[in-house]
Amino acid sequence: MVPDRVLTAMHRAMPDIYAGELITMTEEIYDRLPGLARTTSRGLITVSNGHGAWAMALSNTLCRGDQVLVLECGRFGEAWAEMASFDGLQVEMLVAPYGEAIDPERVEQRLQDDTDRRIKAVLMAHTDTASSARNDVPAIRRALDAADHPALLMVDCIASLGCEQFEMDAWGVDVTVGASQKGLMLPPGLGFVWAGPKARQAHQTADMRTLYWDWTFRTEDGPYYLRFCGTPPVSMLYGLHESLRMIDEEGLEQRWKRHAHLAGAVRAAVEAWATPGAIGLHVLHADSRSNAVTAIETGSVDSGALAAMCSDELGVTLGVGLGQLAGRAFRIAHMGHVSPSMVLGVVGVVETALDALDAPLGGSGVAAAARAISSALVPAT
Repeated sequence: MVPDRVLTAMHRAMPDIYAGELITMTEEIYDRLPGLARTTSRGLITVSNGHGAWAMALSNTLCRGDQVLVLECGRFGEAWAEMASFDGLQVEMLVAPYGEAIDPERVEQRLQDDTDRRIKAVLMAHTDTASSARNDVPAIRRALDAADHPALLMVDCIASLGCEQFEMDAWGVDVTVGASQKGLMLPPGLGFVWAGPKARQAHQTADMRTLYWDWTFRTEDGPYYLRFCGTPPVSMLYGLHESLRMIDEEGLEQRWKRHAHLAGAVRAAVEAWATPGAIGLHVLHADSRSNAVTAIETGSVDSGALAAMCSDELGVTLGVGLGQLAGRAFRIAHMGHVSPSMVLGVVGVVETALDALDAPLGGSGVAAAARAISSALVPAT
């Protein structure tokens, strides 16, 4: 969902890109970016989707032929690995069991076994958008430390940034990757990369650098539009400026609480619906379930028929199952500009469609979600 405030901010005539308010606004945006990732490191903006931010992270820190360890628990670790392999890196995958997040002990053991220190970076998603599994980033950092391994830790926060607690500096993350279209409440079109000191040091010897993605070029003294390697994404910057204002007004930690509360309501609904062999949560363990998105397996229920009914008859588009969940799941996003009424509306639509399809249901998900939401309400005195 893109808030009206953001859409209104974007809907304007193009300004002078060489002087005036656009330059001032851009400086304000860059000043605010470190706080979003909880870091003292400067953020960089790519005119791209999240895949472009992946490319920026890899090309600025690694050399062709370097080995990377990719932690996969859904689909997007695999996609990042595909990019790394295409770009000339040697990729090794560590894949979580079905319905689970990455096990930090397996990571630690693999790094201990890497006695030649061939692995130069560990790539992972904080939340995998496809599976809705949330990985324990601090535990993965502890695994690197326990193995005394020098690899860079790169974390994709595209689905989690602005929705879930993330502490780049406190958790020891070397590179953080984000994008505009989820928790930041914007259309797709901007990627973000924050590079810590260790990553900036690796940048000095990286041989995959290209001018468009290059960190040094984007941070050299000169006109502000060098930061975008050319003409700035004007409308998106106006939208980003407004979305960052909205995040500041709510407070980042309060946003984390809101997302946790609404995610709990969605999960309560699914648990109420759940019956053996039919509707159920994909992620097995409660502490590995994302507060940004929930993947829901449909079992004997036809996921295509469910999505069609929700869309064609009831006006709600469900997220499709991706990767190994294609054709066997749907997803509910509760990220960014989302309220209790939106969550209750979507849960109600899904329950209506399930009932119309004669799906086996254990109980009312609407009632369960309402109870979960009401638990945080303070009665008027």
